[in-house]
Amino acid sequence: MAMVINTNVSSLNAQRNLTSTQNSLSTSMERLSSGLRINSAKDDAAGLGITDRMTTQIRGLNQAMRNANDAISISQTAEGAMQESTNILQRMRELAVQSANDSNSASDRSNMQKEVAQLAQELNRISSTTTFNGKNILDGTFTAAKFHVGANADQTISVTIGNTSATTMGAYKADGTATEDHIGGALTATADGTGGNNVAADGAFAVTGSLGTSTLSTALDTTAAKIASQINGVQDSTGVKATASNTVELKATSTGTISFTLSSQDDSQAAVGSAVSISALVTASTDLAALRDAINAENASTGISATLNAAGDGISLTNTTGHDIVVADATNNDGADTASAVTVGGVALADSDSTGAGGVTDSIVVGGKIELSSSKSFQVSTTGTDIMVAAATSGTLSSIADIDIGSQTGANSALDVIDQALSFISDQRADLGAIQNRLSSTISNLSNISENVSAARSRVQDADFAAETANMTRTQILQQAGVAMLSQANSQPQMVLSLLQ
Repeated sequence: MAMVINTNVSSLNAQRNLTSTQNSLSTSMERLSSGLRINSAKDDAAGLGITDRMTTQIRGLNQAMRNANDAISISQTAEGAMQESTNILQRMRELAVQSANDSNSASDRSNMQKEVAQLAQELNRISSTTTFNGKNILDGTFTAAKFHVGANADQTISVTIGNTSATTMGAYKADGTATEDHIGGALTATADGTGGNNVAADGAFAVTGSLGTSTLSTALDTTAAKIASQINGVQDSTGVKATASNTVELKATSTGTISFTLSSQDDSQAAVGSAVSISALVTASTDLAALRDAINAENASTGISATLNAAGDGISLTNTTGHDIVVADATNNDGADTASAVTVGGVALADSDSTGAGGVTDSIVVGGKIELSSSKSFQVSTTGTDIMVAAATSGTLSSIADIDIGSQTGANSALDVIDQALSFISDQRADLGAIQNRLSSTISNLSNISENVSAARSRVQDADFAAETANMTRTQILQQAGVAMLSQANSQPQMVLSLLQ
């Protein structure tokens, strides 16, 4: 190698290597001091983009967990208030059961009603004042609330909490009656009532409740008992319950020995139980006690009970099963051909075609009444034109605020309303419990995802201290060697001076 002084190649080479070593040492020291392998885009451009996206996801997941915990807090707050509402309803039910007992005086029942009224006000207060972060959660305004439980858009869980005030909880009801009068062999089907669920002919109808809709069909002469059984058969699908009963008023239109056949029948017009002959001496149309007693004496056979009205001139026939009440072959012994013995539901038992000697023979079939109830609003609609009086009927609410246990009748009515309110609260609490469990699972899943994504980001972004420490030690040694060699390279041109001496 030629000896030159103008260009010191060895020095340049030593400087280049020393610069590279110092850069490597600087990078190692930066990574060791920050703990990160990627401190700027120049360290790993692709890796930086990946870790930034992972950081976005991790931070979103962590916030989603906090959101889910907030949702759990809201549901726990609501459920706690509902527990107290349940306690209040249980106390109200206890008072209603107590009031229904005839050992209580009117004054006793009045005092019980005062407590019920105060408890109803407390239910309203709980509903209107239970809040979370300034938002009412039990007054019916907390509906379809969306809790964002994911790192990305539209990853939500929807929660609805119903209104638990005394004015909105209770039993939604609709009722009506249908009668079919068989007079002199001719059939006319008529219906009356307020509820719209009056079965008068064959067809189909739909019951839509809080749980869904079920369509049912019925045939001509179907009894209220069978229709109620059909509706109750799909109660798990609709949330609507049916209760069948049958009541009609019977009056005497003449005196003497009145006789008729009494029975209950199903929709196939077959007798339910036994048809029995009723006979009693009626001395005055305003004194039907003997006739009442004769009917009640056969209750075990017919399932029909009789209650005398206050005036004594009317008997209420009741069949709690909802089967048709049949009054047939009514006669009296006064010897008048055209005179009717009794009226049933305002219809006189008279038959101009009758050939009965000294009396009349006819029959009346009285259809039953169906009462529908649910803890939430419902609707009954028909797909035909004859099955119901009204094309569509919605249940009307008998609320907790409306109950009055000041009488035995009111106390008994209150029990159904309170039971429906308790059912509503229980359903709400069950929903909240299910939501809490779902949110807990969501939080566990979010935590697991966050952990795994964080681990993945660490593998890309974080510094390996073992590798970086070894690299720093290596570059420190190389730096010391480079400085020494640069010193030697810079001293080489001085050797040329010895040639000039």
